[in-house]
Amino acid sequence: MRFRTLPTLLAGLFVLAACSAPAPHTPPPPAVLVRSFAAANAPPSVQVYAGEVRARVESDLGFRIGGKLVERLVDVGAEVAAGTPLALLDAQDVRLALASAQAAAAAAESDLALARTEFARARELQARNFVSSSLLDARRTALQAAEARLRQARAQAEVAANQAGYARLEAPAAGVVTAVLAEPGQVVGAGQAVLRLARPDEREVLIHVPEGRTGRIAPGSAAQVRPWAAPERAYAGRVREVAPAADAATRTHAVRVAVPGADATLALGASASVAFATADGEAGGVLLPLPAVTRQPGQADAGTVWVVGEDDAVRPLAVELGAWREDGVVVRAGLPAQARVVVAGVYKLIEGMRVRAVEEGAPVLLDVRR
Repeated sequence: MRFRTLPTLLAGLFVLAACSAPAPHTPPPPAVLVRSFAAANAPPSVQVYAGEVRARVESDLGFRIGGKLVERLVDVGAEVAAGTPLALLDAQDVRLALASAQAAAAAAESDLALARTEFARARELQARNFVSSSLLDARRTALQAAEARLRQARAQAEVAANQAGYARLEAPAAGVVTAVLAEPGQVVGAGQAVLRLARPDEREVLIHVPEGRTGRIAPGSAAQVRPWAAPERAYAGRVREVAPAADAATRTHAVRVAVPGADATLALGASASVAFATADGEAGGVLLPLPAVTRQPGQADAGTVWVVGEDDAVRPLAVELGAWREDGVVVRAGLPAQARVVVAGVYKLIEGMRVRAVEEGAPVLLDVRR
């Protein structure tokens, strides 16, 4: 009996060991993306704005007379030379007006010929005292009036001929058609835009600058232009124009940067970056991404960043802020040496939380356990 009880007890112990709760599993600390102060980009020395490549001269072309558009001879992107026909109006009315004016001029020429003959006859008769001097004066006046009517009729005929020519829209200079604003069958008024023509010989980049930075950019300021399609290419530019008034919707000022050495890489309508050298107190700061910085309420130059300590715990840190730019925020002071700043997901952090810092730009590692 005693020997039968021992195996039973051993089996029960194994069963109890198998039913016991497993050891608690500690989840790994969350990973956060950080930027080390030592690896941060150099102190900002440029201000960068995104813009669009435009032609310096861009004209909306329209007919000098109104009428029905019967044919459009070019499409968007067409390269045209000076004098190239672009569109045609229905010229039936202007042709009739031209014919009427030419007929009036011919009638005036006949009246002038008759007036000259009568004046010559009256002068001969007056020399023989067959008619009075008043009749001669009347014939002279009639001759002068006929000459004036002929000049008037010829001028009207020239105007009608010009009107007939205005039914054909021609390119005033060589350029590229960038927009079509009317289609065949549409009735357009005099001066209404039908096509937009850009002259690609002089190109510039249009950017929009915040109100607080227009004082640092003046006509003649040097800039560097880089097309987005080929960022390795750099072009020297110079500010040509700064809009004196801000846009009502965006509250920014339009700035046009001329690029004298532009080539086919800076195509019309392409995107480009314009960089200006800074000459203010922003030098010596550190540029951080916008999501990494939280502005303190009511204080424009004070903010908070999250840093990872040596114990891999995060904590908020008050810093002094500089300019808020399109590519980030300038931190002037407050970052200690060798600081690791969290640059993404700061709204999920709690002070004292243990994290796993992943350096910005580090290669992606896959978790094989998943």
